[in-house]
Amino acid sequence: MQTTFSELEYAAKKRITRRDRFLADLEALTPWSRLLEKLEPFYPKGERGRPPVGLERMLRLYVAQQCFGLSDEGAEDALYDSQAIRRFVGVDLARETAPDATTLLRFRRLLETHELTRAIFDAINTDLAEKGLLLREGTIVDATLIAAPPSVKNREKKRDPAMHQAKKGNQWHFGMKAHIGVDADSGLVHTVVGTAANVNDVTQTHALLHGQEKAVHGDAGYVGVEKRAENADLDVAWHVAMRPGRRKQLPDTAEGALLNKIEHLKASLRAKVEHPFRWVKNVFKHRKVRYRGLEKNTAQLHTLFGFANLFIAKPRLMALAGEGAS
Repeated sequence: MQTTFSELEYAAKKRITRRDRFLADLEALTPWSRLLEKLEPFYPKGERGRPPVGLERMLRLYVAQQCFGLSDEGAEDALYDSQAIRRFVGVDLARETAPDATTLLRFRRLLETHELTRAIFDAINTDLAEKGLLLREGTIVDATLIAAPPSVKNREKKRDPAMHQAKKGNQWHFGMKAHIGVDADSGLVHTVVGTAANVNDVTQTHALLHGQEKAVHGDAGYVGVEKRAENADLDVAWHVAMRPGRRKQLPDTAEGALLNKIEHLKASLRAKVEHPFRWVKNVFKHRKVRYRGLEKNTAQLHTLFGFANLFIAKPRLMALAGEGAS
């Protein structure tokens, strides 16, 4: 096949950009065949009307959209603006028409309707587990607030009824919560639950456990979790942080110093739970919900945390790839 001028220009580039490196990592880390196997039974076969865009191409465009925090229109524009994204998706504008925003919207709705973003999340974790990266002996639970637009300048003239206000510190936030259960050894997310922002963290603990853990770790927001009815039959060791006010009142004695050191050790272990939040909120730029309703936004969270897992596991995946090559 003849090489286009844009491809020759891209190949002659002297500087590798951060986007190039990111997409190269995404290409290498993602178990594409496993994901395509999960999606293929639900994707249109093209028996009627125009043939659909290839499934792998649509999946790659959707993944790029999520990892770069793009809207449907923004993802369409990116195909025309970025040679790196075109190469990643597999679109040659000199020979074919790129998928548009409407096509991407339909694909996203297909994923939401059949809960395929959860299937993507599970497929990624299955791949990581098969490579020995999910040990499942301990779980860290935590939650983060994700803002929603408070404006009423929309078709319904009201805020999203699925979102609610919650107070954190002295500040009120409107939106939803992303609750996650994280493998205590690897720091990889194994469970995601989306709720309104006013739902108390401790009420979702049971939903964040896979049932095989021997220990569960949580911050002070989970105080009393072992006394709740839904957790009464769980045979796990609970390691929950002391409330800040109580910790400040620890006596200046050997016993107080020991208790303070124990709290410090608990906090250092729980720090792993912040890494997935960093990827989703700071790298993938998902600090505000994009859709109305919890169902659509929770579906998106499964995709985001699934790909966050790949990048968190990158050093170990690359090491395994190196061992396999040698």
